[in-house]
Amino acid sequence: MKKSITYLPSNNQRDLHFIVESILSRIKQTEMIILFGSYARNDYVVYDEKYEFGKIQFYVSDYDILVITSGISDGIAGKILDNIEDQYYNRAKDPDRQPPVQFINIDMKKLNKELKEGRYFYTQIKKEGIVLYDSEKHKLARRRKLNFEEIKQQAQEYFDEKFGSGNQFMETAKFLYSKEWYQKAAFILHQSCENYFYAIRLVYTQQNSKQHNLTKLLNSVKRYSTDFVKVFPQDTPEEKRLFNLLKAAYVNGRYDPDFLVTQEDIDALIPKVEMLRDLTKTISEKRIEEYGEMED
Repeated sequence: MKKSITYLPSNNQRDLHFIVESILSRIKQTEMIILFGSYARNDYVVYDEKYEFGKIQFYVSDYDILVITSGISDGIAGKILDNIEDQYYNRAKDPDRQPPVQFINIDMKKLNKELKEGRYFYTQIKKEGIVLYDSEKHKLARRRKLNFEEIKQQAQEYFDEKFGSGNQFMETAKFLYSKEWYQKAAFILHQSCENYFYAIRLVYTQQNSKQHNLTKLLNSVKRYSTDFVKVFPQDTPEEKRLFNLLKAAYVNGRYDPDFLVTQEDIDALIPKVEMLRDLTKTISEKRIEEYGEMED
């Protein structure tokens, strides 16, 4: 694997050095840190601004970072990485142009198992990734040659499971709405969104770390379609309020008796989740079809 990021501009190198130093100071069990995705392939977008859907849209490529650990649970490592992510954004001088960071953490033994099984997501990281840190205590397993027939089958199975769960939650939310149980309906709509996002991530990467924060989930899939901005535009105070209400429903919809959700809120949210459902189906089925073409 490659080990140099000198081809990147100095500001990107500084960002990545800050990220690596923060991880190593907070997670002593770190074995390797790997940059993957567009910055590793050198086809990243610094800043792209377009007028779409009646407003200005901008896009900045993410830093995709795989953190490999041993002797620490994924849950604990994930919480620490969330804090590091917050620190990273707090130092940004221009948030709109600051590359977002997307962390994925995995145990070394699990990673090597995934490589031996030829899991598409991790084999691509090993093929294209750049090592930012290596404790040199472990070696990555040999990656099995990709079998796109297996990848297509895995993607289809993942999609069927998570998309089906999203649809079940959607129907449950509509039932709760019919009973005027709006608070619980908001929580179940959150669960529907979560499963649709999971379906997309699994189809495209065959990897899916547990995540309940809708902002993080949305950011992790928005690269696959520009149409996500139609689902959750957040370009007005009301759109932001609705998205934040849906996001907060994961906790408050279950445990806070004072969490206020109105009929009008659910009336506005159901069409959004239905739009997310349709977009999930469209882009996931297209990707699965592409795997079939790769077989040939």
